[in-house]
Amino acid sequence: MKAHKALSLAGLAARAGKVMSGEFAVDKAIKTGKAFLVIAAEDASDNTRKKFLNSCKFYQIPFRICSDKETLGHAIGRQERAVIAISDRGLAEAVRKVLPEEAGSGNTIEE
Repeated sequence: MKAHKALSLAGLAARAGKVMSGEFAVDKAIKTGKAFLVIAAEDASDNTRKKFLNSCKFYQIPFRICSDKETLGHAIGRQERAVIAISDRGLAEAVRKVLPEEAGSGNTIEE
């Protein structure tokens, strides 16, 4: 249920034009300070998840893992997406509240 609410909020952010999707766009959003939250799909490759987890740690951006690529892409009105970034502070905070950090998982970080 939490994932459904988080994906609904991601869809709202997408309709507001506040979502970047795809590895290149998300990487750029992280490095330019436009990303306030990065969400990776559970079935994204280990390399992709590790790359974005490390990048988010370095730039101090919250990182979450939610759902699968197909569902993540569908939520924002696109095809499969392995990773998305939310560029609206308020919507990112709302998603973070719905998808709390999983203690000891190594897959999420906080600011």
